Amino acid sequence: MNPGRSTGRPVELRHLRAFLAIADELNVTRAAARLRLTQPAVSRTLAALEKHLGVRLVDRSTHHLALTPEGVAFRDKAAAAVAAFDEALDSGRLRQWPLRLGHAWSAFGPYTTPLLRAWQERHPRTPLELLRIDDRTAGLTRGEVDAALLRGPVDAPGLVAEVLFTEVRVAAVTADGPLAGRTSLALADLADGPVVLNTVSGTTTIGLWPPHARPAATLTVGNTDDWLTAIAAGRGNGVSTASTADMHPHAGVVYVPLDDAPGVPVLLARRDAPGHPALPDLAALAREIIARGP
Repeated sequence: MNPGRSTGRPVELRHLRAFLAIADELNVTRAAARLRLTQPAVSRTLAALEKHLGVRLVDRSTHHLALTPEGVAFRDKAAAAVAAFDEALDSGRLRQWPLRLGHAWSAFGPYTTPLLRAWQERHPRTPLELLRIDDRTAGLTRGEVDAALLRGPVDAPGLVAEVLFTEVRVAAVTADGPLAGRTSLALADLADGPVVLNTVSGTTTIGLWPPHARPAATLTVGNTDDWLTAIAAGRGNGVSTASTADMHPHAGVVYVPLDDAPGVPVLLARRDAPGHPALPDLAALAREIIARGP
């Protein structure tokens, strides 16, 4: 197929829904069952979409389906388009349009409750929905939220972000382990044993340690709950931001200050396109809450 070449037949919402079902299931039969369609119908719909776009979205060369690089890039665009369409036809949202604020694990840190209370007082007709979504952009690129509180650099295309404040990092160690009684730690103290990394929504990577002093082993997980469980079970220690200690206390985990780890910027991000009309009010209130202090 030649990129950029399309047929004259229009793409309809059913094409996007079929592709998204295949992208989620990575199996045409399961996607068809989810859509309540026949397998040949879903296959034809995908083929028509690929023909229109002029690119292959799904690699069928192996026994297991996989998205091509073009398919991965198109998935977020398709999800955002379907979400926008569904939202436009939701009569309940027309009467009361909530502002959806995503986060990956620690929301607005110590400012979370003051923000929610102040918003309710000033904008009672516009509910502020705080949604945890285990994704690097907390559902923003997929159109699941209107804005997101993110930590660390975000390089997803089509987003704009404002740095609100910087959080210090802490070590998360096993409660009955040898490091739990320390008043502070250094990154080198964690390198002697396995380090648990949340590779889906977390900000800590192996690059946090100098090349000559990196951990001997790592354990990867996909969300904050699994990260905490692994540390509590003694499978390794971890690094996060200070707000994690407040938002996610755990009987099996002790949070200890880190002396030599750089801080993490907390961002308010949105899509670089017209969005919810209350977004400017949210940004202004967030800055006000920070200036006032937690």
